[in-house]
Amino acid sequence: MSPLQRLGLALLLLGVFFPVQPPPTPDEAARRIRLPPGFAIQIFAENLEGAPRMMSVGPDGQLYVTLLYGGQVVRLPDRNRDGRADRVEVIADNLELPHGIEWHRGGLYVALGHAVVRLQEVGGRWILQTVVAELPGPSGHFTRTLHFGPDGKLYVSVGSETNFGPERDPRRAAILRFNPDGSLPEDNPFAGDPDPRRRVLWAEGLRNSVDFTWTPRGALWATHNGTDHLGDDLPPEEVIVEVQPGGFHGWPYCYTPGQGLNLKAERSEVPDPRTEGFDCRKAIPALFTAPAHSAPLGLTWSHRSHFPAEYRESLYVAYHGSLGVQDPRKYRDCKIERFVVQNGLPVRAEVFATGWRNPGQMCRDAWGRPVGLVIGSDGAMYVSDAKGGRVYRIWYRGR
Repeated sequence: MSPLQRLGLALLLLGVFFPVQPPPTPDEAARRIRLPPGFAIQIFAENLEGAPRMMSVGPDGQLYVTLLYGGQVVRLPDRNRDGRADRVEVIADNLELPHGIEWHRGGLYVALGHAVVRLQEVGGRWILQTVVAELPGPSGHFTRTLHFGPDGKLYVSVGSETNFGPERDPRRAAILRFNPDGSLPEDNPFAGDPDPRRRVLWAEGLRNSVDFTWTPRGALWATHNGTDHLGDDLPPEEVIVEVQPGGFHGWPYCYTPGQGLNLKAERSEVPDPRTEGFDCRKAIPALFTAPAHSAPLGLTWSHRSHFPAEYRESLYVAYHGSLGVQDPRKYRDCKIERFVVQNGLPVRAEVFATGWRNPGQMCRDAWGRPVGLVIGSDGAMYVSDAKGGRVYRIWYRGR
């Protein structure tokens, strides 16, 4: 038998024992959503009631999702690896506004409207333990997001109570930092503050950082949603804020002007016209800005994806799209953008996925609005859609 014949036999046997899945039948997502050449999208799960938001991949390789208004954490297994969830498995119910979610050392941590809990499967049952018993209550911006940092600490973002004005609770419009058991780290920037509420602060002046991540170099980057009622064009959306420990990042007094990369903080923060008496030179400006009311939410790195090399060293951001824009010509798109990162800086952004809305349509009326992003154990990108009640799978199939 020739080497070519042996290769053919081997491939035949491989097809018998490891059958290749046929390409999926194009669905509504495949028909609507536009991607770069070689990429494909399909609906991974649908009819998810209660607004799917943030996601995490478990040690079992399966996808775990919070259903914000449904009060649930669900698992979406794909055990036959056909690119579609087999079923929806509820692992926790009757939760108050579950949002942020992440696996850490065998436990599934979930940020609720008022607390952080840890879920662990024991003997086929999920046991819930409260880690942080008291967060500022779910008023105003009521979603809470959590992640574990490279230092092993638990970080939690808490949005503002109002659209404009000082907070009654200093733990709002901030990112908080805890030990994994919920206790106070001794090296927190304000660990010795006379106000015990400030002792958990890592950074403040962040009106609503719906998601955050760490760069390969260890910098903390957060999305940030700015204030409303300053018109269609103000303030520019602070898509990437390089969060500084103990730093004040401007809200509600200041914002970063202009658009694009703010290299070496060349554009310092400027005053919100409704305020007076605050020196905005003391505020830390954003690293990258975009048009007002774009609503950047979830983000993820693609290092562990099976994307082509040029797409793997990038940061991806989901935009929820505008609500507060009056001029239809300035409606902001609900989309996913890819940020090209060079020398540790987001040098430019380009559209990666778009098509959820029709031309001239506001995103609140669109077919879907992306929220959370995560890279799955199969190297594909998973996207949650709170409006459409779906999770999508994006992968590279080749050109």
